[in-house]
Amino acid sequence: MTPPVDVVEDSTGITLYADLPGVPKENLKLQVEADTLTIEAEAAMAVPDGLQSSHTEVGLARFHRVFSLSKELDTENVTAELAQGVLTLRIPKAAHAQPRRIAINAG
Repeated sequence: MTPPVDVVEDSTGITLYADLPGVPKENLKLQVEADTLTIEAEAAMAVPDGLQSSHTEVGLARFHRVFSLSKELDTENVTAELAQGVLTLRIPKAAHAQPRRIAINAG
């Protein structure tokens, strides 16, 4: 399955919000290689103790998504948080791509 992802860019980097319902942290794999970000995850619907499933319409869900990243992003400083089924990835812009103010000397 391809999880829906929102990408928000600001002046300091990008933030990705990926919907990964039912995915525990242990079943989430994030990888950055060169300019490629890969998100892989696996979720399973748990059956409560003492019960047996006789019919399942939603079973094991596997998520996979790949993104090409700009050279302007600092892939060495990616942060990730998984909360309530939403993965939040923050990728800052590299120092050379950050907006900077230029000082003006009075002559």
